[in-house]
Amino acid sequence: MSTPSVETFATVAEKGTWTGKIREKAVEAFPPDRLLPDRQPAYVSSWAYVFGALSIGAFIIVLLSGAVLAVEGPAWWHKSNVGLFVNSLHMWSTEFFFMFMVVHLWVKFFMAAWRGRRKATWITGVIAFAVSIGAAFTGYLSQQNFDSEWIGTQAKDGINSTGAGAFWNVLNFGQMLMWHIVLLPLVVALLIGLHVLLVRRRGVVPPFAPTEAQLAKAGVSLTTTVTAAAPLPLVQEPVEPLPTEQPTPHEPATTPGLQEATAQPSPLQEPPPGLPQELLWNLPEDPS
Repeated sequence: MSTPSVETFATVAEKGTWTGKIREKAVEAFPPDRLLPDRQPAYVSSWAYVFGALSIGAFIIVLLSGAVLAVEGPAWWHKSNVGLFVNSLHMWSTEFFFMFMVVHLWVKFFMAAWRGRRKATWITGVIAFAVSIGAAFTGYLSQQNFDSEWIGTQAKDGINSTGAGAFWNVLNFGQMLMWHIVLLPLVVALLIGLHVLLVRRRGVVPPFAPTEAQLAKAGVSLTTTVTAAAPLPLVQEPVEPLPTEQPTPHEPATTPGLQEATAQPSPLQEPPPGLPQELLWNLPEDPS
């Protein structure tokens, strides 16, 4: 009886461990070819699909500049020239972050981005936008200037009226600073990461198919384009007689003329000639 190899025990151990099960589920849910695809559909080149990536880029700048401000402290960002520059960079990257997020949100709303089992993708994006508003509010409270004092005193009564003043003290600088630099950015980063994973899993939402009015305005008609193609004859002339000898089991009997006719592709199998590339909507379905 032969002794089992080390690879055999390793395979059995991997399948029986909880880490192996988690790895199998993760690879099944997020295969590498979807996490890092080499190609994207042609419609992704539109400006409508750019603002999500711009939001992530602005968010990265917000995190990096905010980390420098948190390490140096209020005295540095109010008195040092470099601190003033980093503080301005942090503020303007936040402004661009919200601008890109608002445009991205409205574009996906009018595209009905929850189509094709993408409800979780849409929900995580909306929640990330809502939590980002709270992170920006605590950022205004952490400026340590007259603006933050005025915002805090005005917001105190409103928050106390909701009964949340005992848990959310906007006049406590230490509490607001920790909410702004630790808790809320962590939640936003996790939501954005989950949102991107869901986009990779389900794919970007395709645009709506063009209507007849849009095609007519573009000067394209699917009906006239397809019917304008010349009909393909079923049988080529002349038809040669069948061979007299019997075919071997590996070579079935065929009619040469009919074989040549059926070997040519049908015009309905190819895209209609003259149709622009951006109007082709033959997209593969999500197999998962």
